[in-house]
This record gives sequence, structure tokens and C-alpha cells, in this order.
Amino acid sequence: MSEFKQCRWLTAFAAVAAMVTVFSGAFAQAPTQSTSQTPAPIGTQPSVATPQFEPSPEQLGDSLTAHQRYQAAIEAYQKSPGNSAELWNKMGIAYQMMFNLENAERCYKKSVKLDPKNAAVLNNLGTVYDSLKNYSSAERMYRKALKIDAQSALIHKNLGTDLLAQHRYKQGWADYQVALALDPRIFQDSGNLHVDNPASVEDRGAMNYYMARGCVRAGQNDRAIEYLRMALNEGFTSPKKLVADSDFASLRGVPAFEQMLAAQINQRNP
Repeated sequence: MSEFKQCRWLTAFAAVAAMVTVFSGAFAQAPTQSTSQTPAPIGTQPSVATPQFEPSPEQLGDSLTAHQRYQAAIEAYQKSPGNSAELWNKMGIAYQMMFNLENAERCYKKSVKLDPKNAAVLNNLGTVYDSLKNYSSAERMYRKALKIDAQSALIHKNLGTDLLAQHRYKQGWADYQVALALDPRIFQDSGNLHVDNPASVEDRGAMNYYMARGCVRAGQNDRAIEYLRMALNEGFTSPKKLVADSDFASLRGVPAFEQMLAAQINQRNP
């Protein structure tokens, strides 16, 4: 299924903590130099066992998370002897990826208690609140995170999406523009946690429209046209308004854009 049909909105997943740890299966055995000048006969060299690498519970959890085995990852993390903010954040991510928002919130709060200055965890907690439609709490978390890491394009994007969900369109678009200035590729899909698409048709249409604006600014015309198609289908805008909108002037004459407008006009005027 296409990412546009899924409409998964960003992120939070902020500068979230990395979830994947790569490790080798065994250590290399260094060759032993013989002090004898006479070549040793075959079969007389004693065999040397290769030491096997044993991952820690946290490293095992990271590997399981990377393979999307989230429940098994949580069980591995729970066996870790540590009690770090990073560990609780990783468990929160695993719970959130399973849509277990209650436990995700619990883990993120424990992580924040251990490390109140971790922008990534504050962002992740914000994404949980957005999923619960507690937009004011989400906004508070994003703003706290930005006080710590003002250069995070992802957090600005998440805050923008949250503001759009509150119908504060100008403010949301302002944060989208900051996100674009920091990272022109921010509107491309990523593996980070992000704000879910809102439930109401009106809000979805608004967010698709402003996402399209962001994509045009980033030079991602194909992606912008897909978002505009959804915004049109959701009734947030109209072909006439799109033609008159200077933000989409660069799309005029693009065959896919013109075809989309023609199809919408025919659909509205059968």
C-alpha cells in the first residue's frame, strides 16, 4: 500500500533514539606465527575454538526491533540489568509500534523522569498524545523538545502537524517551513515515529494540502500532486483555488497536475 494512502504523518518520531545495533557473530581469530623453521605436517596443529559473541539483552532487543519483532524485543529489554532513559525509550518505541499507547506513554514518562533533557523522548511522548488526540499536551511536549534541540526538523514538522490538527493553519505552516529550511527532505517518508493522520476528513484535507505545499517547496512535485489529490478528494480545496494559489505555480503545465485538475473538474461537473 502506498505511503500516501496510508497517510502516516510526521514525527514525531523526532530525532528518536536509534533502534538498531549491528554486531558481528564472532570475533576473528588472529593467526599464530610459528617460531620453527620446519613446516609443520598437516594435522599436527591444535585446533583453536573461536570465541562466540554473546549479545546483551539490550543488544538482542535492538536486533529484534530492527526485524519488527516488537513483543520479543520488549521481553529482551525487560531482562536488561540497566535502568537507563535510553532503555525505557526503546521499550516505548516498541510498544508504540504495536499501537499499545498506554504502555508506550508509561515507558516514555519513565525515560523522561530519568533524563528530562532528552528531546527525542519528549518528541516521542508528544506523538503518543497526538495519537490520543490530546493535541495541547502534544504541543507542550514538542515545544519542550525544541527548547533542547531547536534544530530538529522532525520536531518542527511534528509540531506543525499538531497545530494543523488544532486548525491553527498559519502557525502549522510556519513550523513546516522551518522544518523544510532545516531539512529539505523532511517530507519524505522515514523510519521515525510520526504523528498519525487525524480522524476528521476536514483535518486530513488540511494536512494533505499543507504537506503538498511543503513538498513543492522541496522540489518533490510527484509527492505534492498526490497530497493535493487527497486534499481535493477530502474537500479541503478546489481545482479553481489550486490554479489561483501561487504556491503551486510551478506545477502548472506538469502533465500529472493538469490531468488531476481535469479529472476533478469532470467529477464535479458531470
